[in-house]
Amino acid sequence: WKKYQGRASWYGPGFHLKKMASGERYDQNEILIAHRHYPIGLVVRVTNLQNGLSVIARVEDRGPYAETDLREVDLSLGAARALKSVGQGVVPVKIEPLNTHLKKWVRGFEQLV
Repeated sequence: WKKYQGRASWYGPGFHLKKMASGERYDQNEILIAHRHYPIGLVVRVTNLQNGLSVIARVEDRGPYAETDLREVDLSLGAARALKSVGQGVVPVKIEPLNTHLKKWVRGFEQLV
């Protein structure tokens, strides 16, 4: 899977505890992303290009679906907090796939950078 640079925003309260494309319930406080093309379960590093902060996240949902601003990825509120991007709305990011064969996600690993 290829790397991307693009724009990211976050989604939170309106989707909290709703079912995601992965079949899991969305917890806005976890470190997750929604992406249109990456496979569900793929682990990626997302870097906020404005401040250099990175987070390891897993793809659990599809999106973004806003057609007005060409966003590449939607971050969970937890991921946006880790990247210090909550107050900024849309931020430039780099997304780097870290694996292509994830079978099982270990809770807590998403805190590692």
